[in-house]
Amino acid sequence: MTAESLARALKAHRSGADWKAKCPAHEDQNPSLSVRDTDGTVLVHCHAGCSQEAVMAALQARGLWQAEDAANRRFLTAYGYTDEHGKLLYEVVQYEPKEFKQRRRDGRGDWIWKKGGRQVLYRLPEVLEAPILFVVEGEKDVETLREHGFVATTNSSGADAPWLPEYTAALPGREVILIPDNDEPGRRRVVKIARALAGKVSRLIVLELTGARDVTEWFGRGHSELELIAHVEGQEVSQ
Repeated sequence: MTAESLARALKAHRSGADWKAKCPAHEDQNPSLSVRDTDGTVLVHCHAGCSQEAVMAALQARGLWQAEDAANRRFLTAYGYTDEHGKLLYEVVQYEPKEFKQRRRDGRGDWIWKKGGRQVLYRLPEVLEAPILFVVEGEKDVETLREHGFVATTNSSGADAPWLPEYTAALPGREVILIPDNDEPGRRRVVKIARALAGKVSRLIVLELTGARDVTEWFGRGHSELELIAHVEGQEVSQ
C-alpha cells in the first residue's frame, strides 16, 4: 500500500505534498485526514482529533491497511451493546492476542472505530427487567453467568474504565452482586462501583470467589449454580 493507492481508495484529492480524505474513524463531513509518503513510509493523520490507533483500525476494517502485526492478530468475537429497546449502539470487538476495540455503525454500512456518545451497560434490556443481577468484569463473564441461568452485566473497557452515572441510573432498587476479578485492579474496580451504588440499590453484595481468576474460571473448575447461590446467601456449601 502506497500513499497514492491509499488516497485513491479513500477518494482523496491532492493538497500540496499531501492528499486530503474523509477520515474513516469518524463521521467526517469535511476531509480531515492527510495522507503522505515520506521516504517510502505512508503517514496518515486526522486533523479532527482521531487517534492514530482509531485511524489504523478503521483502515484495517476496510482492508486498506496492514500493520506489521496484523497477520498475528486474530478476531475472536464481537459483543453488542444495545439501548433499552434492543437497538445496537456499538460493539466491543475482541482480538487475540488480547485486545479490545469499540466500533459503531456510521449509517452507511461501515464502521467507526471510536467510542460513541452514549455508553450503556452490557445486556441492558435484560438488566432493566431483572430484580437481581451480577456485575462482573468483562463480557465473557457475563455470558458465562447467562449460560448458568443468571442475569449479569458489565461496562466496556476493562477494570480502569470509569463507572458512569448512567450505569448507576439503570440499577435503582435492584439487588446487585459484585464479583471482582481476583487481582488488584479487579478489586479496585469493585470498590469504585460499590461506592457509586451505595444507597441507590436495595441490596449490595461484594462476592469474592477464591481459587479462580474470575467467575468463568470458577465455573470451569467444576463449581455449580447452587454453590454460587449459597455463596451469595452466605451459606456453607455442603460437600
